[in-house]
Amino acid sequence: MTPAELSRTVLRSVRGAVEEQELSVPVPARIVVQPPPRPGCGDYASNVALQLARQAGRPAREVAEILRKRLIGSAGITRVEIAGPGFLNFTLGDGAQVALVREVLAQGDGYGDRSVRSVRGGVGGDVAGPGSSPEPAPGPGPAPSARDVVVAEALARIQAAAGVAAVGGGQVAPVATPPDLTALIARLGVDEARWVLLRPAAQDPVRVPERPVQRESNPRFRVQYAAARARALGRYAQELGFGSEPGDVGAPARGEAVGEGPSDGSVSAAQNLQTFHTLLATYPSAIETAARLRAPDRVVRHLEATADAFFRWHDICPPLPVGEQKPLAVHRARLALAEAGGTVLANGLRLLGISAPEHL
Repeated sequence: MTPAELSRTVLRSVRGAVEEQELSVPVPARIVVQPPPRPGCGDYASNVALQLARQAGRPAREVAEILRKRLIGSAGITRVEIAGPGFLNFTLGDGAQVALVREVLAQGDGYGDRSVRSVRGGVGGDVAGPGSSPEPAPGPGPAPSARDVVVAEALARIQAAAGVAAVGGGQVAPVATPPDLTALIARLGVDEARWVLLRPAAQDPVRVPERPVQRESNPRFRVQYAAARARALGRYAQELGFGSEPGDVGAPARGEAVGEGPSDGSVSAAQNLQTFHTLLATYPSAIETAARLRAPDRVVRHLEATADAFFRWHDICPPLPVGEQKPLAVHRARLALAEAGGTVLANGLRLLGISAPEHL
């Protein structure tokens, strides 16, 4: 079950409660589900009961209990719990993560963008130079997709990048006029120029490095490297004679202790895996939020978090056999998850007009 499917399931429970007069509230247009604030609180959470409580004239926990009873037993949902003042926490079935990987791999370049109608214009090639603009939307027709809005807003952000700050010797000095984009591209390269202009929120200053750094301390490089690493794993697996197959990635390979909390108190492998899955599942909603708020920086931050989660999981649960070990079913499942992560990272990079190289 994806977050969108879970949202629709919760919405049906609200509609059913209203139709059967358990609740007297207007049915909302959509229900927001998102990762819980703390590990161990299920896979997703929603504050819908708190939102409906005032309109219903009832305590939020009472509203949550009405919805909880309706949601118990729903396909794909293993457990529904009420937390705090009335939050609903959802734990999905074991097959949900496998289904997510299958969905990402099946949709490929289209994951996160079921309605592709590009208004990219000059965005896809060179970084927008002076005078370039997105293609106008063609005549009457469907409204632009969330992806279209993010692409157009990213281009506008690049073209209007005023107040850029120059970074040198650890000092940040504001620049009174917009940068010469041609010079900025020549200095940093297309990918780095786009990243530094799109990464800050609209109200935050842009900081331009003296030169791009090709190491993991650079967030842009780290995201590109994670995408390239995911592809490289597939190539190495082919050389070893096996391919990917979505399945249980948590089952320990020989000699590993996957899912056990490390003795130093750091985040466990199971929590890393849950975080990684959640970021893949919420990539489409991240694009929708970025479009609604006209904030391409939200896509940038989602990609950074996804790359970091990929490396944390990859380092604990290697997708490839180690040493003389033969490929097992768990390696095929991990390879599929790694490929799904690479797909999301590559899609996000291309969305922002940044390359997703096969080799890095």
